Amino acid sequence: MEPVTLVDILLRLTVTLFLTGLIGIEREYQRKPAGLRTNVMVGLGSALITIASFKAAYVFQGFPVDPTRMAAQIVTGIGFLGAGTIIHKNPSMVVGLTTAATLWVVAGIGIAVGLGFYLEASVVTAFVFFTFFVLSKFVGWLRKKSPVSASSGEV
Repeated sequence: MEPVTLVDILLRLTVTLFLTGLIGIEREYQRKPAGLRTNVMVGLGSALITIASFKAAYVFQGFPVDPTRMAAQIVTGIGFLGAGTIIHKNPSMVVGLTTAATLWVVAGIGIAVGLGFYLEASVVTAFVFFTFFVLSKFVGWLRKKSPVSASSGEV
């Protein structure tokens, strides 16, 4: 295993800033609680922890070090952070699920870029935008056609 160079690190962090920043700008535009800064911070933190875990694996070669353990903890930690964005407005209405899911995906993008998986992270970023712009319209159309009342939850 070769060490990650400074150029690699700067490229990975810059790509993470760009990809998660794009998602953050969309969330900011939609006036969501986790906007540009939150999404970028989650992405950069995830990328940095991932890079650090692989650098640690290089430094501690010959020792039983598993660099994937730190990335696994990111997933758990972001789940906890995301849970804090979910609000129960009343017994039948929950808001913030998309915000929580977005933070989780942005963490995944940071992990992927931290590993050097630029194509995969870029594809997921594109899919996030597809979800926000295309699938959101489909969901709106579907809800208009649904016989279930939004306020009562009954048919």
